[in-house]
Amino acid sequence: MTSATHARTKTRIKICGLTREADVDAAVAAGADAIGFVFYPPSPRYVTPERAAELARRLPPFVAAVGLFVNPEPAQVEAVLAKVPLEVLQFHGDETESQCRRYLRPYLKAARVRPDLDLVQYAAAYPSARAILLDAFVDGYGGGGKTFDWSLIPAGLAQSIVLSGGLDGDNVAEAVRRVRPAAVDVSSGVEASKGIKDAAKIRAFIAAVRSADND
Repeated sequence: MTSATHARTKTRIKICGLTREADVDAAVAAGADAIGFVFYPPSPRYVTPERAAELARRLPPFVAAVGLFVNPEPAQVEAVLAKVPLEVLQFHGDETESQCRRYLRPYLKAARVRPDLDLVQYAAAYPSARAILLDAFVDGYGGGGKTFDWSLIPAGLAQSIVLSGGLDGDNVAEAVRRVRPAAVDVSSGVEASKGIKDAAKIRAFIAAVRSADND
């Protein structure tokens, strides 16, 4: 699916939609590489910039804070960046490449995968993206808990792939073996309820990824 350069490297893991100190601590303790804050107000996982700043202070060195936005106004992103030490931005709406890169931060651009979406063409429209995040197409944005047909992922995308969409401790090992993404991103698949993570599910998810990496 992806290039062989990612076949034997460590799959990076992001736990997204964190809202509580205990969940940040659980993700860090389990070995997550990044945690995600949702700055999309309609989401049940939304956090204010002030709350995200409090949570981000718990992160040790080399665990990245990622901010998720959906069609934001520039002032919203700038207000978040003034308070939260985000290392990566993640855009899930209809943002253009120029809108994504205007903040001078590494960014991921999400693609909502469906059979009629040309992913090669889509990725080509965002040459400055650090990676293309592949998510399931659902009504609304993010955290739908739906998988998509991984066979729709073409070979030869210029950017790295972050695989998302319905991943959990039961299916992520197969996903890593089949797709060999640079990273995986999970939210609902490690939750007890929307916005509330389950520490045991986080541990099981990360253990499954590492098991697949070792195959």
